[in-house]
Amino acid sequence: MKISEAWLREWVNPNISTSDLVAQLTMAGLEVDSVEAAAATFSGVIVGEILSAEPHPDAEKLRVCQVNGHPDGVLQVVCGAANARTGIKIPFATIGAELPGDFKIKKAKLRGVESFGMLCAQTELQLGDDDSGLWELPTDAPVGTDLREYLSLNDSLIEIDLTPNRGDCLSIRGLAREVGVLNGAAVNAPNLLPVAPACEDTFAVDIKAVEACPTYAGRVIRNIDVRRPSPLWLRERLRRSGIRSIDPVVDVTNYVLLELGQPMHAFDLQTLTGGISVRMAKEGETLKLLNDQDVVLRGDTLVIADHTKALAIAGIMGGAESAVGETTRTIFLESAFFTPAAIAGKARSYGLHTDSSHRFERGVDHQLQVTAIERATELLLAIVGGEAGPVVLVQNQNAQPPLRSVHLRRARLESGLGLTSDKVDAVAILSRLGLTLERETAEGWQFQIPTYRFDIAIEEDLLEEVARVYGYDRLPTRPMAFATHLEAHSEASTSLVEAKRHLVSRGYREVITYSFVDPKVHAILFPHVDAVVLKNPISADMSSMRTSLLPGLMQTLVYNLNRQQTSARLFEAGMVFDTSSGSLAQYSRIGGLIYGSLRSQSWAEKPRDVDFFDAKGDVETLVTFAANGRAIRYVPWADAELLHPGQAAKIYLDDQYVGYVGALHPLKQRALDLNKTAFVFELTLADLLVARLPRFQPLSRFPEVSRDIAVLVEKAVCVADLEGSIRKTAGDVLKNLKLFDVYSGEGIDPKRKSLAFSLTFQHPSRTLKDEEVNASMAAVIDCLEREFGANLR
Repeated sequence: MKISEAWLREWVNPNISTSDLVAQLTMAGLEVDSVEAAAATFSGVIVGEILSAEPHPDAEKLRVCQVNGHPDGVLQVVCGAANARTGIKIPFATIGAELPGDFKIKKAKLRGVESFGMLCAQTELQLGDDDSGLWELPTDAPVGTDLREYLSLNDSLIEIDLTPNRGDCLSIRGLAREVGVLNGAAVNAPNLLPVAPACEDTFAVDIKAVEACPTYAGRVIRNIDVRRPSPLWLRERLRRSGIRSIDPVVDVTNYVLLELGQPMHAFDLQTLTGGISVRMAKEGETLKLLNDQDVVLRGDTLVIADHTKALAIAGIMGGAESAVGETTRTIFLESAFFTPAAIAGKARSYGLHTDSSHRFERGVDHQLQVTAIERATELLLAIVGGEAGPVVLVQNQNAQPPLRSVHLRRARLESGLGLTSDKVDAVAILSRLGLTLERETAEGWQFQIPTYRFDIAIEEDLLEEVARVYGYDRLPTRPMAFATHLEAHSEASTSLVEAKRHLVSRGYREVITYSFVDPKVHAILFPHVDAVVLKNPISADMSSMRTSLLPGLMQTLVYNLNRQQTSARLFEAGMVFDTSSGSLAQYSRIGGLIYGSLRSQSWAEKPRDVDFFDAKGDVETLVTFAANGRAIRYVPWADAELLHPGQAAKIYLDDQYVGYVGALHPLKQRALDLNKTAFVFELTLADLLVARLPRFQPLSRFPEVSRDIAVLVEKAVCVADLEGSIRKTAGDVLKNLKLFDVYSGEGIDPKRKSLAFSLTFQHPSRTLKDEEVNASMAAVIDCLEREFGANLR
């Protein structure tokens, strides 16, 4: 909302500057968006009067005018405006004047005739849009007066961005009330007296939709002259508020809207039939609006109609057929209260937004209608003449918004704002805002809420009013004191965020996919696993709840490969849904995949594609990081339906199954149209993120003894099984066991392989003897021969 500061100060004039006023409004919750000058910068322009206008001797379209108003007397000005004529008063830019755009007026000769200034149009002063000719000022404009002074152009335009709950401030009256309260200044509202009827003309009003329109006031005014111009002061106030002047009747209704906050409308009475009917629109009913837009009305739209047709969309915009025009002689003024629920959203549904709908959607004072119609009548009679009939007021008391009372406790005032009744006079603040004190007790106060404050309903609303008027910056401050409890952080658990960061450090990118997957992709990956099918899916390709994270990861991979990506490292953490137990259960898992080249192309090394051991290495680092101290074990998974039989392993932590890692099965790879092998893993988060607390053990001060052995075993034998047997047989003195060589080929049975281990022995309290170490080695070799058929190389 844009307002003129000068207009506001006619209502309330606190002794503060413009900048202080702006800061004050903003701090009170009425945020000021901008402040700008009411007019462009110009000087040296006075009110002039054309005493004579003669044709130019050498130019058909120019006139030589004698202009009065300059201190030096009558001056000659050559003008090309078609409306330049004797007797009119116009803006006169004298020699030395500076106009907007850094345009300076100098003495000149036009076709041989001297000109001592310039006569101006509205556009040349940037004070309007009319560029058809000279700006004709009122006949009572004082000749010789500086134009800026005459029009009070040394004014500021303040644009306020009001929140939807403060519809009461969408008027000069509402803002003046706020400024008066904030400064303790008197509000000098105009004396609005009823206009005595000069005729008995009335027009019947019937409210059929009483819930949407509890109050409707109307008045007939006859014998008006719409051809009279709106006075300059009225047009200027509208211009400074961002509203274009149209005709005196429309200008007055817009003026009352700005001044009091009550939207109004005027109908040409000659176009109305029977009487006014406030009703809901008939489905499919048509109406041509004032903006020439043809609309098809819906049944939920409130309309103003006569006995034959719809005339206007109530609270939004009038119709073109019943609009006031130059030939209008009798009008019917409307001033009504439409409930916010009846108007909210209707304007937008028809592609409209008007000043009226903006106010009715937020709430208009339901006791303002008669006051507004009396104010409009007073202005219209003064401008266009005529005789006013009596005001027709139709109300339904049962549908009126109920009066509200809210209780404010003294204890709540102190606990909420830190203020006591001896520090702030809450009653005085709220009373100045228009609230009425109904009852005061030792506990607190009971206030009746004024009808223009739709936003006050509970005790906290009263606290807010006291706080913003008292001043948010003046409220007492104190350090917050409350009992704190620090949650214990267990070192035996790892957070999911840390696990994700670890994978990111390994070159992975996190993806987030839907918990709903394409049933076709699910069937490819898990043909024998039933997924929960949604009854009302988002789409057909998102109709199954995932039983694994892999379908989403695979779809993401395919999506990226189709967009010229050649490699990927992806992971996701999320919920999966399992029905294998007969009921729906959900688990948190983390899964990932790698595909394509191990590294980007480089001169330093030959490119190669990722393999099983790259995926296994990533899993191993993740498990070591997240489940530190727990023993990890891989078990071949030959019958894995999802994975390649020779490149799949189950993962165990301390003999507990937590997931798997492996290469995607070639058949599934082909079904997904993948050119290379994707390696995947999936782990249960609940088991993965549990670590083992480290325990200190004294370091042995005695020397280590190392022995190496190389054995031949069948190729199918797992190294992990061999290591388990070695550790069990060697006993506690074996501190370290490492596989350092694997060989198969020339000189060895093709069905066997050579494994070389390094064993490190150390006793915590003494030096080991060679006999003891040799005995342990002999026991290890004997065990490997018995359990695995191993032969010493």
